[in-house]
Amino acid sequence: MNSVLTALRVFEAVADSQPVGLSELARRLDVPKSTVQRCLKTLHEAGWVRPAPGEGRWSITGRAFTVGSAVAAGDHLRDAVLPELGALQSAVGETIHLAVPDGDELVLVERLDSPHQLRAFLALGTRLPLHAAATGKAYLATLPDERIASYLAATPAKVTDRTETDPDRLRDEIGLIRERGYATTEQELHEGISAVAVAVRDRTGTARACFSISGPSSRLTPELFEEYGSTALRTRDAIEQALR
Repeated sequence: MNSVLTALRVFEAVADSQPVGLSELARRLDVPKSTVQRCLKTLHEAGWVRPAPGEGRWSITGRAFTVGSAVAAGDHLRDAVLPELGALQSAVGETIHLAVPDGDELVLVERLDSPHQLRAFLALGTRLPLHAAATGKAYLATLPDERIASYLAATPAKVTDRTETDPDRLRDEIGLIRERGYATTEQELHEGISAVAVAVRDRTGTARACFSISGPSSRLTPELFEEYGSTALRTRDAIEQALR
């Protein structure tokens, strides 16, 4: 069991820092190089990691995304979401990101790119902090107060200079998100990028996924937040109706 857990830790570390070398992995994980090397060999044989350009460096393979995509495909989620998100992307002309919950983070599972040359971009599989991403805040606002308190008690970290980390101000923001139905961020996850996001709930009221309209802050300005928020809420309603 310990060897399996170590291999999973190695895989996650490769995913976080790819391409990454043996020495860096051993240092980050505080695991002997020989152990990391055995794990990499096993993961390579199983098709989860591959050698990357540069001597002794590793990256994950597309197999992780294939498995991860099954999360979004479950219970008709993908079938219900993609047509509506495609229409939303055409209407606003900005990048649409779809993320699903995974513990105290979200994982990006789908991206519909803006046709603009200057656009927002996140790699599929990116893990999103709940307090810094618009999708994360939209999800956070759906959680029970006690779970929110537990998350905020862990002292959320700064991602950019604009990331809000003060628990009281975040609680106030969560209250506002609950009131209006959508979350916004201005350069809190990435400098120069703003976003508007909403959560999609199933028939039990549980948030199954969140999606955002993301774009350069020079184009996606606060003056557009209310309009885009209303548009995203209409898209959410259509998706939730399809999920019933």
